[in-house]
Amino acid sequence: MIRHLSLFTGYELKKSFSNPVWPLFGIIQPVLYLLMFAPLLKSMTRGGSTVEALQLFTPAAMMMIAVFGSLFSGFGLIGELRNGSVERYAVSPAWRPAIVLGRVTRDMVTLVVQAILVVVVAWLMGLRIGIAALLLMLLLMAATGLFASSLSQGLALAVRDENGMSQTLNLFMLPVMLLAGLFIPIAFAPHWMQVVAKINPLYYAVEAGRALFTGNLSAVEIPIAFALFIVLAAITTAWSVRSLRRVAG
Repeated sequence: MIRHLSLFTGYELKKSFSNPVWPLFGIIQPVLYLLMFAPLLKSMTRGGSTVEALQLFTPAAMMMIAVFGSLFSGFGLIGELRNGSVERYAVSPAWRPAIVLGRVTRDMVTLVVQAILVVVVAWLMGLRIGIAALLLMLLLMAATGLFASSLSQGLALAVRDENGMSQTLNLFMLPVMLLAGLFIPIAFAPHWMQVVAKINPLYYAVEAGRALFTGNLSAVEIPIAFALFIVLAAITTAWSVRSLRRVAG
């Protein structure tokens, strides 16, 4: 089982980095957000400093990587479904769940690399964070990314069409981003948005990240975010593996 998972993970990583342009674009986008958007938040902080703005936006940028970077990973699976690669993998002696879990593990590795780069850039801009808080943030990113990647693989196996999948993702992407307070903290939103945001799991992840970056390790949003995304990741992973078994017969 572990051997098959490592083989599929290595294969997916080799494919991803065989053309370094796309991973590079995935890394550059959150860094550009950090460099160009974080300074705009200075006026929304109590002290009006760059460090406070970075404490607001850096965890949001990391969650943006975890969710929206992983959500689009299923498009490659649709292409492999179309050309018959998935069926060939499925009839091989390999452990079938590794076909999906290898892709999910690849996404976890990629997002950790991207997150570390974002933290390095934020550190160069003046942000400081404790080791414990950083490790907790990376673990929360992993749980969030696992949910998003598994959801993407499950959607790809269910929809099997790029247009249908992109329309589904685009329908929910903007409201989820806004109600999570990714760009502007939800505290600045109208009251009705603050109420609706409480049903958005990503809101708790972003708030937990901001608490970690300000050193508030006792914030209630931290255990809530971990609990939510561990459960959601377990559900979507089970769904994607079950969908693969259905496709493979």
